[in-house]
Amino acid sequence: MVEDSGREVLANTQSAEEWLSHAQELVPVALHKAREAKGFPGRWKMITSKLEQIPSRLSDLSSHPCFSKNALCKEQLQAMSKTLKEAIELAELCVREKYEGKLRMQSDLDALSGKLDLTLRDCGLLIKTGVLGEATLPLNMTGSSAEPEAATHSNIRELLARLQIGHLEAKHRALDGLVEVMKDDEKNVLAVLCRSNIAALVQLLTATSPRIREKTVTVICSLAESGGCESWLVSEGVLPPLIRLVESGSSVGKEKATISLQRLSMSAEIARAIVGHGGVRPLIEICCTGDSVSQAAAACTLKNISAVPEVRQALAEEGIVRIMINLLDCGMLLGSKEYAAECLLNLTASNDNLRRSVISEGGVRSLLVYLDGPLPQESAVGALRNLVGSVSTEVLLSLGFLPGLVHVLKCGSLGAQQAAASAICRVCSSTEMKKSVGDAGCISLLVKMLEAKSNSVREVAAQAISSLMVVSQNCREVKRDDKSVPNLVQLLDPSPQNTAKKYAVSCLASLSSSKKCKKLMISYGAIGYLKKLTEMDIPGAKKLLERLERGKLRSLFSRK
Repeated sequence: MVEDSGREVLANTQSAEEWLSHAQELVPVALHKAREAKGFPGRWKMITSKLEQIPSRLSDLSSHPCFSKNALCKEQLQAMSKTLKEAIELAELCVREKYEGKLRMQSDLDALSGKLDLTLRDCGLLIKTGVLGEATLPLNMTGSSAEPEAATHSNIRELLARLQIGHLEAKHRALDGLVEVMKDDEKNVLAVLCRSNIAALVQLLTATSPRIREKTVTVICSLAESGGCESWLVSEGVLPPLIRLVESGSSVGKEKATISLQRLSMSAEIARAIVGHGGVRPLIEICCTGDSVSQAAAACTLKNISAVPEVRQALAEEGIVRIMINLLDCGMLLGSKEYAAECLLNLTASNDNLRRSVISEGGVRSLLVYLDGPLPQESAVGALRNLVGSVSTEVLLSLGFLPGLVHVLKCGSLGAQQAAASAICRVCSSTEMKKSVGDAGCISLLVKMLEAKSNSVREVAAQAISSLMVVSQNCREVKRDDKSVPNLVQLLDPSPQNTAKKYAVSCLASLSSSKKCKKLMISYGAIGYLKKLTEMDIPGAKKLLERLERGKLRSLFSRK
């Protein structure tokens, strides 16, 4: 024990030049012994060919100007010397034919051949990675460096290079270091990261050790979330191992892999690639069995994928409709339910078969139940809007569709209110339904929406009111609302940005039979607006203008 400890201290005190000299001395000895070895001729021939390549690798390393300043060179030479000694020892055993069994020696020679491959590869990588260009400072000196950022970058580059060099345990230690650095200094890691580092990380995703895979996917998850490495990650083949981790990794591995796919799937091209690599089924499984965080990330990934029209049928074939409806009903987090609603919104956007599938699986009921919360979301209302044209009036009324819409118009975001008004436009194909919508209390809420700052919100509210006013009962309801006329007159504004003009004209025309309403229209300046709209050939503007002007003349004569 004391002797081994002494050797280790001696090894650590030797310089890179001393290790180079030591390796150069060992190479001819190893070659001589290998050529003399008896038995296993095929294996020794292969080992000899690899030993013959070592001198050129040593020459490449030693000729680099920063050779003696980089800790990685010294470590590489130590590893090489150890492998050369092992080659000499095995060759001597074969020369004397004193080894413990043929199979054992075959195994030892195969292991030696693998170590020589690793040594040759790592020497090449040391040059290719450019890490030798960094005169690496010892870690304990970085704080006193005149250029702390440069020193930090140098140390991070060395750490990243270690992911590519050496045996798996050495890479594991480098990975531990990188995980720690990423926690506190992600910005500097991203600043020096290059494609070869990404490739090394992707390779570690398939390591045999579950712990290495977990730590690697943790780093990759951070890189994916940073938003600057997506193309490198995908081009280096990150998707298949991430999908395998989602499918059969540890709980941490599944979570981080799913979050990585969530971020990557924001690109339509990558979303298509995830489908192509068979990623849909594992993500659906996570939605069914994963923990709350993984479930939400999987739901969001599927939502992102569903935004790509050409893959929606593939999603449907994997049973996504039923899964998203289940999430709406039983999702562990509100986020999961929101992603499920957005996914259903995408799926029902333009595909009649998928709409029918959502309806047959009970999607309308689930969406209405979800909307009953304190903050009804736009996506769920939008999904309902896509579905109402395929559902009978009787079914919608029996499911409580109209109370749901009223709740959205009262409590939803502006986007949700806009989707609700759009749903009213789509569902009001019959006089009976229009009457039911009016009875439910939607009209005053739609009139209030006419005051919104958004042109598109004002337009759809005016369109809905225009449709509802065909029923005399609804028309009377609009007349009774003090805000209806002033709000509608404001929508006569002839500017191109105002897209609600034609609906405002239609609504005001329905109200113009009332003297009180006509007077209000005139007092709020409707005639001036209508003259400009008549010049623009807005439908109904000329007729309404004539009616108001006749009313104005009668009013003047009656005063005289």
